[in-house]
Amino acid sequence: MIRIAVTDDQVMFRECLVNNIKTFDNMQVMFEAGNGIELLKQMDACGDDKPDIVLMDLNMPEMNGMEATRKLKVDHPDVRVIVLSVHGEEKHISRMIQQGVNGYIAKNSELTELKNAIEATYNNGFYFNELVLKTLQSGSLLNKNNVKGFDAASSLTQREKEILRLICDECTTAEIAEALSISLRTVDGHRNNLLVKTGAKNVAGLVVFAFKNKLIEADL
Repeated sequence: MIRIAVTDDQVMFRECLVNNIKTFDNMQVMFEAGNGIELLKQMDACGDDKPDIVLMDLNMPEMNGMEATRKLKVDHPDVRVIVLSVHGEEKHISRMIQQGVNGYIAKNSELTELKNAIEATYNNGFYFNELVLKTLQSGSLLNKNNVKGFDAASSLTQREKEILRLICDECTTAEIAEALSISLRTVDGHRNNLLVKTGAKNVAGLVVFAFKNKLIEADL
């Protein structure tokens, strides 16, 4: 069961979103929040029983989505964040990717994309659609000096590059192990090495690294 928290200040949109998620198989909404402060308070109140994924609006009173994501990634680094926003400009997408979000989709997306985004983020650690991939390829994000840890491509082994490409193809640990005829533990070890070498905080960061260093090209 994928546990979800919904954070959005627009009550009608939030209620519609929650009701739609309830129709998805194997998903449940743990709680709702109207802004970042409410989200963080409820996250702390959850103890060890935290949501797997937070659906995050950007424009909210008291604490917006960017600040909430920044604090969430520090206090609850294992929780994955998917941004739901009316803003589709590169500057908004690149700023949120720098904050370590795991996905970014438009609020007017089809429900099937929302469901796919939740499942992909839960299973693979990220969901980057065409909108995000175009931002990655544009270079507007990748050339920024304050994006740390994305300069270690030359230190990667051939095996690590192979695993990185499979991660970008949204392969699970089991699928990577089968494709390369190695054990699950070996895949986990290589993934951890990739995180250390690249400075990435999560799998989504590894995908950003791969694009910056031209280790993968999106077929858009």
